[in-house]
Amino acid sequence: MNDFLPNDMRGKEIRLFSAEHQSIKHLIESLGVPHVEVGTIHADGVPLGMSDRPHDGERIEVQPTAPGCPIEPCFLLDCHLGRLAAYLRMSGFDCLYDKNYYDNEIAAILADDRRILLTRDRRLLMRKVVQYGYCLRSLEPQEQLVEVIHHFKLEDMIVPFRRCLRCNHPLDKIRKEEVLDRLEPLTRLYFEEFHLCPACNQVYWKGSHVTRMQKLIEFAVRSLPESA
Repeated sequence: MNDFLPNDMRGKEIRLFSAEHQSIKHLIESLGVPHVEVGTIHADGVPLGMSDRPHDGERIEVQPTAPGCPIEPCFLLDCHLGRLAAYLRMSGFDCLYDKNYYDNEIAAILADDRRILLTRDRRLLMRKVVQYGYCLRSLEPQEQLVEVIHHFKLEDMIVPFRRCLRCNHPLDKIRKEEVLDRLEPLTRLYFEEFHLCPACNQVYWKGSHVTRMQKLIEFAVRSLPESA
């Protein structure tokens, strides 16, 4: 969790003062560390929860979350992560995304839907309603994809090309004859396998873009650390 700390605080013990009403969550997040990035907490060797309150003189040890997916890999992405949303959908993962989402809308979705929030906005991750989340370190979408696959250990759950890249809905296989009038002449000539999104009516086939997508997924898996 040193990623979230100022350089002069990294890798060392930090002395903090807390008000009587402050919880462990307040104390940790005062340092810029979102609670969803925290795994175990101990005070002088005794396990603590986020809502517990610290006491004078306690030595509190905070460990990061262990790699792995705490729930079904269903994600909610903030409005800045459109390319990552497409990459994750392309890999077969359920991803809610809208470029017009406001923070309050994201919070409302999480209150009703059990999803993992992906964002670079630490303050958004600190909202109490956020139970599961991850703060992306990279600004580059391909590197973000590697991050997510690695952090949540998703490499064995990738099933490419089963979701609509536009709206996230699962795709249905459809006979070529049923979409023939929507196809360009060369597509009619060279392709036989088609899928349809029943939600937005988008037609998909395995054109040259599929090869590019497969290479991206292969790159992401190859880029995982050896320990993944």
